Formats: sequence, C-alpha cells, structure tokens
Amino acid sequence: MAILQLCHVAVAGRLEPVSVEVHAGEITHLVGPNGAGKSTLLARMAGLSDGPGEVLLNERPLSEWLAAELSHHRAWLTQYQTPPFAMPVWHYLQLHQSSPGADEVMIRLGKALHLTHKLTKPVNQLSGGEWQRVRLAAVFMQIDPHINARGQLLLLDEPMNSLDIAQQTAVDRLLHYFREAGIGIVMSSHDLNHSLGHADQVWLLRNGVMLAKGRSTDVLSPRYLDEAYNMSFRVLSVEGHTMLVHSA
Repeated sequence: MAILQLCHVAVAGRLEPVSVEVHAGEITHLVGPNGAGKSTLLARMAGLSDGPGEVLLNERPLSEWLAAELSHHRAWLTQYQTPPFAMPVWHYLQLHQSSPGADEVMIRLGKALHLTHKLTKPVNQLSGGEWQRVRLAAVFMQIDPHINARGQLLLLDEPMNSLDIAQQTAVDRLLHYFREAGIGIVMSSHDLNHSLGHADQVWLLRNGVMLAKGRSTDVLSPRYLDEAYNMSFRVLSVEGHTMLVHSA
C-alpha cells in the first residue's frame, strides 16, 4: 500500500521531475554522489519545501495538512541540527512525544541506542555521535506504534552520520522493528553495501536526475552505479554474501 506518492515533483535547479511511491513496511534508500539531490528530495517529501509537482500522503496533498496533524503521521530527521541550549536529554526527547507510555518508550529507545546513562546530560554537552543518537531517538519516539497509532512514515537524512559500527547496527535493528510494524522508511545513505543488505527499494540519483529505482539488487548493479559515480563497480560473492567493490 502506498503511503506517500510523488507526482512529477521537482525543485528548480536541483531536482528534475520525479514520480515515485513509498509503501508501508518497506525500507527505501536514497543513494548517489554528493549533490545528487537526496536531501532536496527528502525535504520535499517531508513538506518542508515547495515546487512543481505534488506530494500526497494518504492520497491527500501535503499542502492540505496542518503541521501538528502531519507530525502524528510522519517523522523527519534533518541532516544537520545544532543542539539547543542546556536542556537535559530526557527533556529534549519528551518534547517529541507526550502520549501516555512515552516515558517507557524513551527508556526502551535509550537502552537500544546506548543512551541510558546520557538521559540527564545537557544536549549541548554531547559528542557528535551521542547527539545523533539522541536525534534518532526523538524521531523514533514521535512515530513509535506503541504510543502513536497514526505513525506511518520515517524520513531520515543520513541517519548513520557520526555512528560507529555497533551504533549503526543498533539503528538497523530499530529500523527493521519499524518496518515490521508497517512503517514506511526512506533514508539517504552513502554506504552502498549497507543499502544492498538492508534496503528493500533503492532510488539512485545523480545531478538531480533519478537514474534508476527498484529492488536494491537490481539498482545497485554495475550497469547503473558506473554511470552514477563515474567509476567501475564489480559484484562479488563472499561466503554467500553479495558485495560491491569499485576501482577508480
């Protein structure tokens, strides 16, 4: 079932017309070189910019949604965000969800993201990786099905930034939990092998043009990647796992 529909969506000088759908219970990765248009497309999907074409959430134009109403259905992680003033982590998280049971979800997410001992620390004293995990916990709380029955969509701009491999694995576990709960997820990524292993769908962009879209194994192939990155790729099988390797 399509949650979000993009119909000939474009942003002047940054994104050529795109028509795609986001489905319930699927993880979609946006990939492509820097400047490809990934953040531009995600911001348009989140309803944070205007332009030609139409974005429909539940078959209703985003322009008709009130911000407060929209926040119950979709959560959005921007690529960069400066920590606010000296607010403790637990307070920052509570700003994103006040439904009954929110404290229990906050504790669960804090444990999953290795933040339990950081809940009383001011957000402006966190490291880059700590702040990124707090931001992720906030958008996850906003849309968590245990406390928000209307949650449908997660839009994440480079959620793995500043995270080590163990923290990335923790985030992947949570993303798969949301997928199993029927949440549609769209995220940008620079790790092609991660996308190959975790994405159901991949949209490949270059210079604002959608070069390919479809199943991860179909899109993440030398046929398309060579064109997108202007370098040669090969597909290898290592102990039963498919991997992408490249050469200049």
